[in-house]
Amino acid sequence: MTISSLASAGDNDRMESLHPRADGPRRRTFTPAAKLAHLAAYEQACKSNEGGAYLRREGLYSSLISEWRKQRDAGVLDGKPAGAKIGKLTAEQAEIARLKRELARANKRLETTETALDIMGKAHALLESLSESADTDEPRKKR
Repeated sequence: MTISSLASAGDNDRMESLHPRADGPRRRTFTPAAKLAHLAAYEQACKSNEGGAYLRREGLYSSLISEWRKQRDAGVLDGKPAGAKIGKLTAEQAEIARLKRELARANKRLETTETALDIMGKAHALLESLSESADTDEPRKKR
C-alpha cells in the first residue's frame, strides 16, 4: 500500500464517522393518536400560558402543531389505525378545515357581540331607571 492510498482510506473512515446522520438523531414519527394527544395537551397548556414550555419539553415545533391542527380540523386524524400514513390534505379537506376555522371565528365574534349588547341593554335600563327617579324627585334648590 502506498502512503496516498492509506491517507485516502483514513479520510473515508473519518468522513463516515462524521456523517450528519451516522448514529445521530433520527426523525421522529407520530401516530394519529399521538398527534391528537399532543394537540390536546398543548391546548390545555396554552390555557395556563404554558404552551411554549410544553413545546420545549416535548421537543416539538409550533409549525407541527399548526399542521396537526389542520389535519385534525379536516378529519384526517380521525379513525386512522396506528402506523397509518397521513399525507398532505386534499383540496377538499383543506377547504373544510378553513371553513371550520372561519366558523369558529365567526361564532366567537357573535358571542362577544351578544355579550356586549346584553351589557348595553342593562346599562340602558339602569340609566332609564335613574332618569325616571330623578324626574319624580322634588326639584333641587338653587344655592
